[in-house]
Amino acid sequence: MNELSMKDIAEKIGDIDFTMLSTKTEGGAIAARPMSNNGDVEFDGDSWFFTFEESRMVQEIKVDPKVGLSLQGKGHLLGKPPLFIAMEATAELIRDKTVFEKHWKPELERWFKQGIDTPGMVLIKAHADRITYWDGEDEGTVKI
Repeated sequence: MNELSMKDIAEKIGDIDFTMLSTKTEGGAIAARPMSNNGDVEFDGDSWFFTFEESRMVQEIKVDPKVGLSLQGKGHLLGKPPLFIAMEATAELIRDKTVFEKHWKPELERWFKQGIDTPGMVLIKAHADRITYWDGEDEGTVKI
């Protein structure tokens, strides 16, 4: 078994386009939605997602900041399954435009027309508490 390091995970996450971000609803169900992984931001245990303050996801995070992140890498040669990554994280809601600037990419203007000045925009910082992975041959937990 090859144990992956945080650096290994960071390299692999950079190639994954979308993350499924899960929250707990008011009724206790689990709700998941795709979020841009923004591979241009180097992963160090924190994941960053822009969204709107009025979204249901943000309202759920305000009640319970524990979230889940699920990622699936691309398949490999010779039929080896792709890498699957699951993270348990604690979310923080950030409204500071100086922090927005650090994580902003022009492609985000598709959803946020006024850039970092888009009214009602918020940044979710999800800090990983636990990272597990599986690739069909190896599985493990990454030390954070």
